[in-house]
Amino acid sequence: MRSVRDFNLNNKKVIIRVDFNVPMKDNKILDDNRIVMSLNTINYAIAHNAKIILMSHLGRIQEEKDKKTNSLKTVSIRLSELLKKDVIFVDETRGKKLENAVNNLKPGEVLLMENTRFEDLPEKLESGNDESLGKYWASLGDIFINDAFGTCHRSHASNVGISKYLPNGIGFLVESELNNLNSILNSPKKPFALILGGAKVKDKIGVIENLISKCDYILIGGGMAYTFLNALGYNIGKSLLDEDSIDFCLNMLKQYKERIILPIDSVVSKELDGEVKTKLNDEFESDDIGLDIGLKTIENFKNILDKTNTVFWNGPLGYSEIDKYSTGTKEILEFLSNTNKTVIIGGGDTASCAINFGYKNSFTHISTGGGASLELLEGKKLPALEAIDK
Repeated sequence: MRSVRDFNLNNKKVIIRVDFNVPMKDNKILDDNRIVMSLNTINYAIAHNAKIILMSHLGRIQEEKDKKTNSLKTVSIRLSELLKKDVIFVDETRGKKLENAVNNLKPGEVLLMENTRFEDLPEKLESGNDESLGKYWASLGDIFINDAFGTCHRSHASNVGISKYLPNGIGFLVESELNNLNSILNSPKKPFALILGGAKVKDKIGVIENLISKCDYILIGGGMAYTFLNALGYNIGKSLLDEDSIDFCLNMLKQYKERIILPIDSVVSKELDGEVKTKLNDEFESDDIGLDIGLKTIENFKNILDKTNTVFWNGPLGYSEIDKYSTGTKEILEFLSNTNKTVIIGGGDTASCAINFGYKNSFTHISTGGGASLELLEGKKLPALEAIDK
């Protein structure tokens, strides 16, 4: 697959699809990791005298008021600080103002256009991969580089659409993601453990089915653990239950009993802000809610992980947004950070936990794409990568 380094960028208008879909509150960026991760490709294009046009979405645009809280203007200011140079921001997704700004770009200059999903009103032109929109955006540039791994599992006008009309390739971020995730798919150094958390089993069925034959262990925590425990006949009280996946869990437990590692104990409460207790699996009362793995489970997970050489982790092990239910996730992050294992964090909430809890630079790779990384590990084709010329 061609990359940005395979093109002569000199004096060319290079459209780079980046992923600046960062968490925001009150017009402030809460975590700029996705902006930082895009810098290698942008700086490479600057150094090679490209005229750079950046495109990204931010949030979901379902009604007009969403535009006020999802403008990329704030991102352009942060990007200017990180690049140590002015970034031209155009508050349009099409039109003369944008076209003139693009045509006036000088080599080495960077332009960021407004949120591509503003084109989702009144019709979903961006997320519906509207043909004419993709063709119009392509008309702004000479070369297209996709460096937004987090949207590679989507077929949008700003990735698949543009790819049809321009010479194209991938950026360094996407290249790094593919190298690291494909190493898990193709040649993980054994023993290999998969850590899965999060709410529902159904979100991870594809990953389990595709990787269980390659795994030595699958450690299961988070809300999804209680569906597995329910399948074994345990009373899980009012814990999360994915009823549609009970048969799947039972089948997996019958086939791979030795590989699937479930919690021994849980941190439970009657309600989120209630009194907290730690209980073994057979001690749950009918109104208990399991909200984190307990200390015995943490120690068991550490003992198993200690035997491994490669770890892939997707999904927090508890309701980690609340501090008193984040112990399991923090303890396993701390343990893995002090090893020399290959550890890949699979994007989404797990990546946020790793970064927010202070482990940003502690692992082999932290993916920028939760959904994209999961679909890749499920063995699915990613539309935005299929659209890139091989």
